Amino acid sequence: MVFGQVKRFARSWSVAAAGMAAVLLVGGASAAQAVTPRQTGLPPVGAEIPMSMLAINTPLQIRTALVSVDFRGGMKVRVEQNPDDPINSRRLRIVGFRMSAELPGDDGGTITLEQNDVDADAASMLKLTQNYPPRYEHILSLPFTMTIDQPDSRREPLVLVTKTPALLVGRLTQYPPRGDLHQLQNPVDLVLPDDPDTTTATIRKFPVKMGGL
Repeated sequence: MVFGQVKRFARSWSVAAAGMAAVLLVGGASAAQAVTPRQTGLPPVGAEIPMSMLAINTPLQIRTALVSVDFRGGMKVRVEQNPDDPINSRRLRIVGFRMSAELPGDDGGTITLEQNDVDADAASMLKLTQNYPPRYEHILSLPFTMTIDQPDSRREPLVLVTKTPALLVGRLTQYPPRGDLHQLQNPVDLVLPDDPDTTTATIRKFPVKMGGL
């Protein structure tokens, strides 16, 4: 009696196993496609992702004056393949960046940060540092133009460029970020385009909260 039950169980298990194998063989390609995004946790190549940006109490030195301003704006990135590590990372090409702030004081005015050229290098990166639960390192390389416009002072707008790109890094648990803080790795010096050896302004810190739109 017992031996017969074992034989029936073995036959039923063989049938079930064969059925599962058939399903895997028939749907293997679609199953692999469905699993891959969950395994990597990375956005698809070609996606364009807009993000809001907010940097409150940003310390900024303009020549000898030190001011604290609130920058608001956003950026858009295009996700690209990273040939050096296609499984655990993506390159990010910046296709738009703009933030602005109001200057304090009687003269007032505005400061505008804006992408100053096409992002040919795509040096920004999203790295998957842990699968479960997912954790990311978000690295943004930002060369930009700073325009300081004080209409009441009767001066021409002061136009500066970054001496080296600003490097912002955030540690995330999801992507796009949801209000996650990104920190500037080093102070950013800004210079006149025709006088690159003389620092005219410096951003000491840039505590940016970023969120997907």
